[in-house]
Amino acid sequence: MDFTHFNDQGHATMVDVSEKGESQRTAVAEGWVYVSRTTVDLIKTGGIKKGDVLTVAQIAGIIGAKRTPDLIPMCHPLILTGVDLSLSVVEELNAVRIEATVKTKAVTGVEMEALTAVSVAALTVYDMCKAVQKDIRIADIRLLHKSGGVHGDYNAVD
Repeated sequence: MDFTHFNDQGHATMVDVSEKGESQRTAVAEGWVYVSRTTVDLIKTGGIKKGDVLTVAQIAGIIGAKRTPDLIPMCHPLILTGVDLSLSVVEELNAVRIEATVKTKAVTGVEMEALTAVSVAALTVYDMCKAVQKDIRIADIRLLHKSGGVHGDYNAVD
């Protein structure tokens, strides 16, 4: 089998992308944080003592996208041209839905940056709310869409 992230000696290596051409690339990811009705109400009314949960998590997610190559060993450092993170309370599910859209013009994609943005935002929601609820559940972090590059577009099917 031809593994892309191992050199001839069998050691881990970052893939050489120097011969690839730049293209506009976009990735969209989502994730969910399930909380109790009480926690939903506290998030909505600003009653969480650590502050505005959705705003802090949004900022944390943006930072997460920018720091992805520091966290995921084989990710290339990229200049991100845009990171848009939205968090919304979905009351009927007692959940916070997180969606991240990340863009770049580069030789490699931004899927990991979008997924990391969602993951860091979800962990931040957890951190902000853990004093009032211990059984918070982070779930369903996934890639929804990607475009650009030699592999073309991808759209998740529900």
